[in-house]
Amino acid sequence: MSDDQKPKIREGIALCLSGGGYRAMMFHVGVLIRLNELGVMKKLARISSVSGGSITAAVLGMNWKKLTFDKNGVATNLKELLTIPIQKMAATSVDTQSVLGGVFWRGSVSDWVASRYAEILFDHSTLQDFPDDSEGPRFILHATNVQSGALLRMSKPYVADYRVGMIRNMKLPLATAVAASSAFPPFLSPMTIDVNPSDFVPDPTCDLQRLPFTDTFVLCDGGVYDNLGMETIWKQYRTLLVSDAGAKIAPEGDPASDWAQHSKRIMEIVDDQVRNLRKRLLLNLLTSQERFGGYWSVRSDIRNFGLPDAIPCDFGRTTELANTPTRLKKMSELLQKQLVNWGYAVCDAGVRKHAANLPTTATPARFPFAEAGV
Repeated sequence: MSDDQKPKIREGIALCLSGGGYRAMMFHVGVLIRLNELGVMKKLARISSVSGGSITAAVLGMNWKKLTFDKNGVATNLKELLTIPIQKMAATSVDTQSVLGGVFWRGSVSDWVASRYAEILFDHSTLQDFPDDSEGPRFILHATNVQSGALLRMSKPYVADYRVGMIRNMKLPLATAVAASSAFPPFLSPMTIDVNPSDFVPDPTCDLQRLPFTDTFVLCDGGVYDNLGMETIWKQYRTLLVSDAGAKIAPEGDPASDWAQHSKRIMEIVDDQVRNLRKRLLLNLLTSQERFGGYWSVRSDIRNFGLPDAIPCDFGRTTELANTPTRLKKMSELLQKQLVNWGYAVCDAGVRKHAANLPTTATPARFPFAEAGV
C-alpha cells in the first residue's frame, strides 16, 4: 500500500472499553471517573466498546447531553448519571434469570437480557440518543455478526458490517444493542435483530449485501471478534487509551473431555489468544510511537507503572478482583465499589505514566469509595 493509500490518522483521543461481564462494567466506571477528573473524558473523540464495556459506555452515551461540565472540562454530575445507574444494574442478576426465561417461557435468552437492560437502565432509549459528533464522542458498540464473521458497529450515524453494508440513523433500542454486544456464547447468544433490506445504503463493494444477510442480523458478543474493542479505532486515531477488564485463562492439568466442557475450554483459549494478539498490536504501536496513549488491565500490578504517588493497591487483592467471574450476576455493594476503585487507580497510573502527551488537570487521585479500598 502506497503512502497516499494509507488511511489518514486523526489527532483525536479514542478510548476502548473491553468485555468482561459485570466485572468489566464496574471496572470501567472507575476508569471513566478518573478520566473525567483529569479532564480527558470531555476530550474523547471515540468510545469503542464490547460486551460488559458496552453497558457502561451506553449509559454514559445515553446521558452525555445531560452532563454538566465545569471550566476545567470536568463533569460535575457523573455520579448521578453513570455510577449510580450502573450500581443499580450490578445489584441485579440477569444471566441465569434470562436463560431460564428463554428455556421455559416465550422469547429467546437474548430477548430476556434486553428486557432487563431496558427495565433497569435504558427504557426506550435508542442509538439516536447518543450525542452528535459535535456534541461529544462518538459511541460505538460492537457485536459479532455470526452470519458474516465480521464486527457489527452500532453508533448514532450508522449501524454497519463492512461485508453486509450500512444502515444510516437506525433507531435501534439501546437495550437491544447492548444485549447483542454482551451476548456471551453459548448461553446468552444469539441475539436476532430484524432489519429492512431497503434501509441499507447500496454498496457494490459489500459482498454480502443480499438476502438473508440484509433482513436479519444474527449476533453474539462483540468480544468473540475483538475483546478489547480496538478494531474500528486503532487505524484511525493517534492517541489510544485501552482499558482491559478481560479474564485470563487458567491452566487445566486435566481438562474435561465431554463436549460441553471441552467446547467451553476451547472458546476460552480462542478468546485469550484474540485478546493477546490485540494487546501485542497495541504495545507494538505504542513502543514504536506510531501511536500514543496507554494500556491498563484489571490484572496489572500497579507497582509496575513505577509512579511513587500511585494509589497503593495490593497485587494479591487486585488479582482476586480480576478473578471475579465473567457473569451478569448480582454483585455485593462492596465488590462493586472495590472494582470501581481498582479501575480508577490503575487508569490513573496508566494515563500519567504512558500518556504524557495528554493535557490533563493536576487533580490528586483518591478512591471514589474510600471506605471500600480494594
